Amino acid sequence: MSLAIAPLNASFGATVTGVRLAEIDREQFSLIYDAWLEHALLIFPEQYLSKAEQIAFAKRFGSMEFDIAAISNVKADGTLRPDDDSDDVVKILKGNMGWHCDSTYMPVQAKGAVFTAHVVPSEGGETGFADMRAAYDALPPETKEQVEALSAYHSLYHSQGKIGHEHQKDSEYSGYGFHGQDPSLRPLVKVHPETGRKSLVIGRHAYGIPGMDPGESERLLQDLVDFACQDPRVYHHHWAPGDAILWDNRCLLHRACPWDMSKPRVMYHSRIAGDPMTEGCGKVM
Repeated sequence: MSLAIAPLNASFGATVTGVRLAEIDREQFSLIYDAWLEHALLIFPEQYLSKAEQIAFAKRFGSMEFDIAAISNVKADGTLRPDDDSDDVVKILKGNMGWHCDSTYMPVQAKGAVFTAHVVPSEGGETGFADMRAAYDALPPETKEQVEALSAYHSLYHSQGKIGHEHQKDSEYSGYGFHGQDPSLRPLVKVHPETGRKSLVIGRHAYGIPGMDPGESERLLQDLVDFACQDPRVYHHHWAPGDAILWDNRCLLHRACPWDMSKPRVMYHSRIAGDPMTEGCGKVM
């Protein structure tokens, strides 16, 4: 069976079959890379990657921001984390249910990610994706002109604080993103370094547009998310164990969907580092 790419019924995304990611050759990887740039989201069913295989595949796209991390409500001992506002990992999981882009709160935004499903609930727990290229293209001309001239700060402290999560130094959460540095300042519109397409840089980590009243800034940023994250610019993936997904973090937002947290959900995330020359940011002055 040869590699096949079937576009989704959305402005982006495709399902890729006929390939085993742990065994791809250079020609297959080239086809996958080109498809990734075109579609931004690639879904690979029934891969059942080991952690080492997942890391090896992700590293083919560049250096790593981090090799692999569990995104899960299951502790290392197999017990479930309590859903009672006492667990900082659960607070992060719930925060991630808002539309966001990975690592915009870091000095260098991530290039992309590989995400795999190991244990999934029978209902809920989908992952949503939204196309910020198509969202920018669909903006009215006057809004394009407005946002082209604006930037916003990005902070995990800010986004988690909005849901009542004040990070503690002794937290069980590793602290990634709670790095004590100044918030990142990023333009609301960016040009993709490989495709040249413009996209919006928005999501839950964004706030405080310089020169704008805080309330006005909040309304504009929320209005942009509301406009951007609707059909045909969204896709929600219903996971099956063994699924692997690759997405381009430079032009998509994503979010986790709620599920009954008395049920286990075990996913693994490998984050591909961005190029500091194209994914870097300014600082608070």
